[in-house]
Amino acid sequence: SGNYYNQGEIRKKELEQSCFLLGIPASDVTVIDHRDLPDNPAVEWDTRLLAAFVLEHIEANNINLVVTFDAGGVSGHANHISLYTALRYKYCCFEIFILFLCLGCCVLVLESVNLFRKYISILDVPLSCLLPRDALFILTEEETEQARRAMRCHRSQLLWFRHIYMLFSRYMMINSLRLL
Repeated sequence: SGNYYNQGEIRKKELEQSCFLLGIPASDVTVIDHRDLPDNPAVEWDTRLLAAFVLEHIEANNINLVVTFDAGGVSGHANHISLYTALRYKYCCFEIFILFLCLGCCVLVLESVNLFRKYISILDVPLSCLLPRDALFILTEEETEQARRAMRCHRSQLLWFRHIYMLFSRYMMINSLRLL
C-alpha cells in the first residue's frame, strides 16, 4: 500500500489521482495491503505469495497483457525486482505457463538501462531504436506532459531527485520492453 514512510493512505489517494489523470478509473485500481509484502526498497517479497496475487488478479480481470520491471527493477528497488521474479516464476512454471497461454496473457518487461542512458532524456532515442527490443514506446510531447502531471499527483514522494527524474529521465518519454 506504499506505507514505507507511514503514508499508505495518502499514497493510495495519490495513486488514484494519478490514474484518473491517465484515464484509469478508480474501480480499475487494486491496492494490495499484505503484511508479508511491505513497501520497502530493501525487502524482497515472497515470490510464491506475490505470484499468487498476480495470477489471481490476471484471472479475475481477464488481463491479456502485463507490463512489469525487469531483473534490474529500473532503479534496483527490491520490491520492483520482486514483481519481475514473481512473474518469471509464474510464467516459467509449466502449469502456469499453460494457463498464461490459455488466458492469452503476454508479459512485457521494462528494460533497465545504465545511469547515463537513464538521464539523457530524448537523446536516448537513437540508441533505443538501434538496440534489440520487442516493443519501443516513444511518447509525444503532449503524452510526456500528461505523464509528468500524473507523477506530480504523488506529492508525498516528490523528493528533489524525483524532480530531476521528471526532467531528464528517458523513462518519462522512452520505454523499451522485452517479452518474458
